[in-house]
Amino acid sequence: MAAAAIELHDVYKRYRIYRQRYQSVKEILVHRRLGEWQDHWALRGLDLQVRPGTTVGLVGPNGAGKSTTLKLMARILAPDRGWLKSSGRVSGLLELGAGFQLEYSGRENIFLNASLLGLTRKHILSRLDEIIAFSELEPFIDDPLRTYSSGMYMRLAFAIAINVDPEVLLVDEIFAVGDQSFQQKCLNWLGGFQHQGGTIVMVTHNLGTVQEMCTEAAWIEHGRLLDLGPPQQVVNNYVDRVRETDLQRREKESNEPIPPSTPIEIERVRLVDALGEPVGSVAAGEKLVIDITYRINTHVRSPRVGVSVFRNDGVYLYGINTGIDRVSIPEAKGEGCIRLTYRSVNLLAGLYRLSIGIFDGQQEERPIVFHDKIYGFRVTSDVQGEQGLVRLDHKWELRPASDSRRAAAN
Repeated sequence: MAAAAIELHDVYKRYRIYRQRYQSVKEILVHRRLGEWQDHWALRGLDLQVRPGTTVGLVGPNGAGKSTTLKLMARILAPDRGWLKSSGRVSGLLELGAGFQLEYSGRENIFLNASLLGLTRKHILSRLDEIIAFSELEPFIDDPLRTYSSGMYMRLAFAIAINVDPEVLLVDEIFAVGDQSFQQKCLNWLGGFQHQGGTIVMVTHNLGTVQEMCTEAAWIEHGRLLDLGPPQQVVNNYVDRVRETDLQRREKESNEPIPPSTPIEIERVRLVDALGEPVGSVAAGEKLVIDITYRINTHVRSPRVGVSVFRNDGVYLYGINTGIDRVSIPEAKGEGCIRLTYRSVNLLAGLYRLSIGIFDGQQEERPIVFHDKIYGFRVTSDVQGEQGLVRLDHKWELRPASDSRRAAAN
């Protein structure tokens, strides 16, 4: 079994957050300390192995310890307890413009930043033209860095990092800036790096990127590793926890009954089968039925019900409402129920979420009541290996080559 590219064992990392710093020597001597502080443990016994040739995405909420983990891997920080080891040349894109000097030109910053990454001047000179060409900053390379936009920072930082010939690349939300064209160029380079057996560890809040690019995902929260495995599985577990926490918060905020003055409310949403029995999953290509029970308390003009479907990571797939389909809902007070039937759920296997809202037909900009991604269902499939967002109905046929030639001639 190959040695891990990066391994963290029982790693703890503490930050000292000062509430007050003593400024004078007298204060320090009197209090016998530098100030008043509180210890914040960003990592608490983290164990993580990154195997060579894998792309690992670190997911979790803000403040979970993901960026701290990358900084430890890059040797920018040292653990307070535990140990870390890595093999191969490690290059990182951890903070946009880290190590850059604003008054230096782009060219001067290439030499400065590349030397910090371990390159000799001779090596930098041999790669200088490649770095500038990849960054697409030729017209601005001799201008001071203070004149650069954040996207230009990213271009320069990425071009330098990849020319260190890394075996392990650490990436922290670097694609949050920059134009679409250059982002795609970087993604293409990363794809080639993966194909050549390079190892990547990335932090991103774009869960779709984790599912598409990564071979493994690690869920870190409160400084601990909660889950490690296939990206789809880890992302689903993480998003389920987020939804559960959000539901608990909403329930806590809405302990009081909804006042009668609320014009309309959603009382119950049920996903059912053809017999009206509740279901939590549906086979790809089969029918899905949604029953929405609502109550109108005060007059609402031309009420409209809307339903949107999202992939579990938040990617918007489809939305429809009764107004678009010209379905009228009675305006009379009281309870009502409307059924939405998807005749064929042509989605890939995975978890999905529904958002349901009710609008005033005259003021559709803001819903009267809106349940955002609360209701979930699973799509199952016997087919393995499908990729993308939706499942397109299709079939394959072997045809005589003469048919194709005849069609081309016509």
